[in-house]
Amino acid sequence: MKTSLVALLLALAVVASGQDAATPQPQASPQSQPQKKEIKDPAEYNAYVGAVQQADVAAKISGLEAFLTQYPNSVMKEDALELLMGTYQQAGNQAKVIDTANRLLAVNPDNARALVLLAYNERGAQKWADAKQHAERGLQALTKMTKADGVSEADLAKQKAQLAALLNSVAGFSALQLKDYASAQKYLRPAVEADPNNVENVYPLALSYLTATPPDDVNGLFFIARAANLVSDPKGKESIVKFGHNRYAKYHGSDQGWDDLLAQTKTTPVPPAGFTIAQYVPPTPQQQAAELVKTKKTEEMSFAEWELVLSVGTPEDQEKVWSALKGKNLQMAEVQVITAAPTKLELAASVDDIDQKRADIELAFPGAIPARSLPKVGDKINFEGTPVSYTPSPFVMVMEKGALLTKGAPAPVKKPPVRRKSQ
Repeated sequence: MKTSLVALLLALAVVASGQDAATPQPQASPQSQPQKKEIKDPAEYNAYVGAVQQADVAAKISGLEAFLTQYPNSVMKEDALELLMGTYQQAGNQAKVIDTANRLLAVNPDNARALVLLAYNERGAQKWADAKQHAERGLQALTKMTKADGVSEADLAKQKAQLAALLNSVAGFSALQLKDYASAQKYLRPAVEADPNNVENVYPLALSYLTATPPDDVNGLFFIARAANLVSDPKGKESIVKFGHNRYAKYHGSDQGWDDLLAQTKTTPVPPAGFTIAQYVPPTPQQQAAELVKTKKTEEMSFAEWELVLSVGTPEDQEKVWSALKGKNLQMAEVQVITAAPTKLELAASVDDIDQKRADIELAFPGAIPARSLPKVGDKINFEGTPVSYTPSPFVMVMEKGALLTKGAPAPVKKPPVRRKSQ
């Protein structure tokens, strides 16, 4: 958002008010248009015109303040305050600008220029709730804004469009800071459509879509790619591209199409009709199990993969894996002890079960383990055993003919290192 825009709009208010005061205003026919303001008291008129026509900024401020003090109920009070607000802006007295804007709203709560100025300054001061409230009021006030003398309908429409763009930007950005994502989208989208090349609106709009609950990834990814094209700072551009790329790959399942989206948004400011991005739908656990059975031999799977298939696989897939395991002597390494008794150990083989300290193997021994050799809870052991049965949920594989293996001995461990279960 550019300060020069506010200065321009205030300057337009100064010019308009100056034109109003330059010459006496004859009363208009009530049938043709609303009655124009007219100062009937010559002394009041001279005081107003004298203040308005001052070329020196300080003299103009002094004259307008004196006029408002002397004629607190003047028909030109709102005009004088608008002109005073713009003149304080020219003088760089921001505190007085804000004070005068509040004085203006006391006279006319729908004064659009005062609401714009307050909203803009509150945004700069990070007073998000106040900025949002004044911006929303300003947007409503614009519908009632009438043109001053000397201003054409075309110029009035242009002023309204500029003010609306600024107010939408302030309201939307403030809403984003307040985590009101629906309002942020509501206001930032027309701000972007009014000025498609302003990254200060495009980037927040992207965030409002992507951080909402639930997120609107399609619109969000379009505008984050657009923002990446608009930002000029190399580091900022790199950061936005990285964020957009990662978010795109997460949503789509791969980065295929990301470069095309960057190219498209370089010249296309808003999503075209029918624009979409296909969302990646992760396979169900059963589908993952089926894919494992298709692509891996049972003896090449990890224990966690056996557990996945035997827990959630189709009966056919479970039978295929279990028939390859049942009754076979298996050797496994680095399995954690959950409970220990002389003739039976409860063990955790998958990383998930190790983390949860949950047994997924019951290993029975043909005889008692000597006390000096009995593992302690939490120990990692190597062992061999023969699967004889299993329970799918919660998963437990029962093994018999257990035997402890010496760590470091070159015994052929047939299983690869255990790993987490597939998600």
